[in-house]
Amino acid sequence: MTVKTQSLAFQTKGHAHILDITQQTAEQVRQSGVKNGTVTLFTPSSTSALTTVEYESGCLKDLRRLFDEILPPDRTYAHNARWQDGNGHAHARAALLKPSLTIPFVEGRLTLGTWQQIIFVDFDNKPRRRELVVQVMGE
Repeated sequence: MTVKTQSLAFQTKGHAHILDITQQTAEQVRQSGVKNGTVTLFTPSSTSALTTVEYESGCLKDLRRLFDEILPPDRTYAHNARWQDGNGHAHARAALLKPSLTIPFVEGRLTLGTWQQIIFVDFDNKPRRRELVVQVMGE
């Protein structure tokens, strides 16, 4: 079995900024030379997360509204009281989605559904430079 570890880096805007990283992930798989296996994406951040969704403006708006309703930024968070950084909601939101995602691929192609894209969500309250760990495993 082959294991290749790479990275994806980008700048975000914060405040539930959602990026479609499907093409970059597919390119990482292609560059690995591995034909069949899995790709795992991991964000080493406690205020961002990964998932899949239909990357369409209405769906993205609904996702942002859902997080605003469940964990609004203007609520009182114990984390903010301790650190005064105002991003307590971002930590809680990221915990709901989780920091990693694994996708199988066959013959070098991600096995995503027709309307399924890989998204990175930055919940922090300010722009950040983010770097994801991308690990491709297989044969």
